[in-house]
Amino acid sequence: MSRRALRRLRGEQRGQEEPGLGELRLALGCQGPPAPAAAGARHGPARGAVSNRFELITAEESEDEAPSREERVDTWVSVQDATEGSSNRALTEEAECNRQRDGEEAEQPDQTAMLSNKPRKKKKKRKTRKTLAEEALDDNDLEDIDSLLEKIEDTSGLWQQTQSGIIADNRPLLYVEHRNLNPENELKRYFGARTVLGDQRPRQRQRQHVRSTWLTVPKNTWPRYGKTGITMQLVDTRRGIQYFTFEHHREYQQVQFKFLDAVESMDPNNIVLLLQMNPYHVDSLLQLSDVCRMQEDQDMARDLIERALYSMESAFHPVFSLTSGTCRLDYRRPENRAFFLALFKHLMFLEKRGCPRTALEFCKLILSLDPENDPLCVLLLIDFLSLRAREYTFLIRMFQEWESHRNLSQLPNFAFSVPLAYFFLSQQEERSELELSQAREKAAQLIQLALVMFPSVLIPLLDHCSVQPDARVMNHSFFRLNAQISQPPALNQLTCLYVGRTHSLWKDPAVMAWLETNVHEVLCMVDAQDPLVEESEHKRKMRYQSAPRNIYRHIILSEMKEATAALPLEVTSQPVMGFDPLPPLDSIVSYTRPERTIHPSNESTLSLFFRSLLPNFNLQEELRPDGDEEAGAGQDLNQGVNRLMAAMRDMLANIQFQEPPRDDNPEGDGEWD
Repeated sequence: MSRRALRRLRGEQRGQEEPGLGELRLALGCQGPPAPAAAGARHGPARGAVSNRFELITAEESEDEAPSREERVDTWVSVQDATEGSSNRALTEEAECNRQRDGEEAEQPDQTAMLSNKPRKKKKKRKTRKTLAEEALDDNDLEDIDSLLEKIEDTSGLWQQTQSGIIADNRPLLYVEHRNLNPENELKRYFGARTVLGDQRPRQRQRQHVRSTWLTVPKNTWPRYGKTGITMQLVDTRRGIQYFTFEHHREYQQVQFKFLDAVESMDPNNIVLLLQMNPYHVDSLLQLSDVCRMQEDQDMARDLIERALYSMESAFHPVFSLTSGTCRLDYRRPENRAFFLALFKHLMFLEKRGCPRTALEFCKLILSLDPENDPLCVLLLIDFLSLRAREYTFLIRMFQEWESHRNLSQLPNFAFSVPLAYFFLSQQEERSELELSQAREKAAQLIQLALVMFPSVLIPLLDHCSVQPDARVMNHSFFRLNAQISQPPALNQLTCLYVGRTHSLWKDPAVMAWLETNVHEVLCMVDAQDPLVEESEHKRKMRYQSAPRNIYRHIILSEMKEATAALPLEVTSQPVMGFDPLPPLDSIVSYTRPERTIHPSNESTLSLFFRSLLPNFNLQEELRPDGDEEAGAGQDLNQGVNRLMAAMRDMLANIQFQEPPRDDNPEGDGEWD
């Protein structure tokens, strides 16, 4: 409530207030501003008491409030400057008087209130030019900080370059960011939010409430989600690592048995019927996705994989974390394999869609679930995704941290991709000259070691890039065809996989020129009979004799023609199912499929023909005991022949030939009734 309204309530008139003690002292000490009474008298004549005091409640305070103390001081100073033309000394004295008056008012607030018999109201200070300038500077500083934070987030971490060239990060190596699991965020960075979203925003308001997930975004076209019978349990916790496993309830186990019967029928329609009854059965979604992909229906195949991921994420344990890197799943358990396979197939779709950064994040997630065993061997893929996503620092850091205990340099993909990452870093102009020179030296050193260790990669790589090598390279025995023929089968599979997957990254003219220079350096080393060349040849002969099972599984899932053709016969001869390719030999089975009661039939074609004519005919009416099988073989054969002959006689005896109807009226109209 304003001061004017309070005066009306007390029945006072303007100009009749008793002066306060602070105002008297100011008047005696220095020529201060006029009293509030005089200021109030300017607004108009005095008003008497108001009979109805409630009408003052709605009065506007903007019209009734007296000017603040600062405003009065400013007005008084301006008037004095205009009339008297005071000098700088006079201004200094006036400012000192103002400070004294402020101090006296602060010392005696209670006395002033008692003498004036008026409640004091706090007034807002008006911002000076200095305060506004300081706030503007603070806003600029905040904008600079925000821009720096955005740049740091874009580089995916706080990277630090040390003197030894080791790139350090405060976060774990396999740290997964939630925002990088959504492909729309990556597409927005490429094409803009308006292009990616389009008309999706109005539709989201009408979407039904669904559970929020990180791996996928639920769609309106999906069936309503209910309890599927899949749960996740915490098995053990050791040294800060948590081990989880998926579990199938009894109802889900029955659906799983029906799914296995549908797969054995070799009819995809049976799987479709099963999904109509159980729309979130994971193995059925994975298998039907492969069928759609073979039929060139990529959208439906991708949609089925996303639905499988949504089903499994909805069953997560409350403690299970995607980003911590400390949660493990055992691939030996059949219940956990569907989650690995769904993640792998999803990242393959993302890479084909043009989202390598999102695919790299899913690759890190798969590796974090079982980094020791790596059941899907994503180490053969993570270098390619890092180069495509331009995450060179991540690839170099992984090589530096894992080389000591994983021997990543013995894999052709890391041996060639890491120096390529160093070369790309050396082409970045925003880095210092020292960092660029170090990156160039490291790239040249590592690519020469890779060419010495794996000489069979060069010629196929140049063929895929449509580049003709010079005469010196073609005529030298080190890189010719015998280098490919003499390599072990396992090494041939790895080189074919790497060349078929990453040859597009080597087509840059600058990369080819850099590669040509280092190839000639390697030929000079070979001609000089460097001991490193002989040592590398010995390693190739001793190692790579047979590939582990996870590499075969990776080649099958990758579907690279060059690598698939190099698979051994024992892998290609056995049936491979999309929902469980090459299961581990030491699987941990929690429940088994019941035996089927259908017995195999040994009946001949003639017996089946008579069975179709006579349903009661049975050539094997009684099952023989296992011990008497050989002894009663001849007797059973005679009995079978006798029953067959008896059945033939019965069939012939029951055959009746129907005579055609006689024509009693040969001269009729010739029409049949």
